[in-house]
Parts: sequence; C-alpha cells; structure tokens
Amino acid sequence: MGSLLPLHAPREREMLYKLFVSHTVTFIKWMKIQGSMTVVGFGFTRMEAERKEGARGRLDINNNLSIRAVEKTALALGKSNQEALRFLFSFTSVYEPDAGKITLDGEILDIEDEQTVKDVLAEWNNNKKVPQQVMARILNTALNRCNVQALLLSREINLPPPIPMPRVNVKGIQENPAVTETKKAKKKK
Repeated sequence: MGSLLPLHAPREREMLYKLFVSHTVTFIKWMKIQGSMTVVGFGFTRMEAERKEGARGRLDINNNLSIRAVEKTALALGKSNQEALRFLFSFTSVYEPDAGKITLDGEILDIEDEQTVKDVLAEWNNNKKVPQQVMARILNTALNRCNVQALLLSREINLPPPIPMPRVNVKGIQENPAVTETKKAKKKK
C-alpha cells in the first residue's frame, strides 16, 4: 500500500485548492444551466430571548419573519467572483399577553445569475418586494433554521414552544394486530 502525501505540503495544498475551485465553478455553471440557484450561506447575527414574570393562563404566540434588506455581494471562487444576493432577515416570536419574546436576526447568501440579481435588486429597491420564486427559497430556509433555534431558546428560558409540537392521541391508537391474535389464541386454550 502506498503512503499518503502530507496535506501540509504547499504543492499538495495548491492542488487540492485548484480541484475544489474547479468543482465549485463547475457546480455553479451546472446550476445556471438548470435554471435554479441555491442558498450557499446562512448565519445568525443576533439572538435574544426574554421571559417576563407573572404570565398566567392562555398564551398566544405570534411568529413573524421579515426581510429587512437585500444587497448584492460577490463571492470569491478561486480567481473569479460569483454574484450573489445577501438577504438580511428578522424573526420574532411574541408571547402575549406580555409574557416574553424571542428575536433572531440573520443573513442568507443566495447565488443567482447576473440577470436575476439585477431583477431582484430592482424590485426590492422600487417596491420592497422579492420575486416569488426567490422569496419562497429564502423564506423556507430562514423558517427552517429559525423555528428550530427559537424552539431551543424557548426551552432554555421556560417558555412554551413557539411552534406546535406533535402530540399522541391515545383514543386513536389501536392495538397491534399480532398481539390481539396472540391474546385470542391464549383464551382458546
């Protein structure tokens, strides 16, 4: 069996970097041909959770996700730059009546072709709206990550979950048919 080359050697590092860049550029070109771009980055920039004292009785939980800004950015891929959109968002879960609040701010990086970047920015600058196809991808990504994070934060400060949790309905559970047949066989003996 041959020996592995040390990854700290400059020549091997450069070869691996070139391989990574060429595969990334190829992937982006393939996505352009397919007509679908993708979210390539997500991060929270601020998390805040507050529980107020004295909340009793029924709580109403209102969740809201809003896009605060859309900006053009360039992602460096090797020696070339790829245009992308940076979406700044804010997610809030408000517990009423005045029981608490969870706020999550963050950003999403979405790679798009040049024309889509121009169209999205023009629509945002003119009407503060994003085309539906792009908006659906951005909102779904943000909601998936924010709902999980808000659920974890609510647990840490003893607030109810901000999203409905699955529940087992005991009346709806039926006995396992194999167990029922075994019980019938024992009764016959």
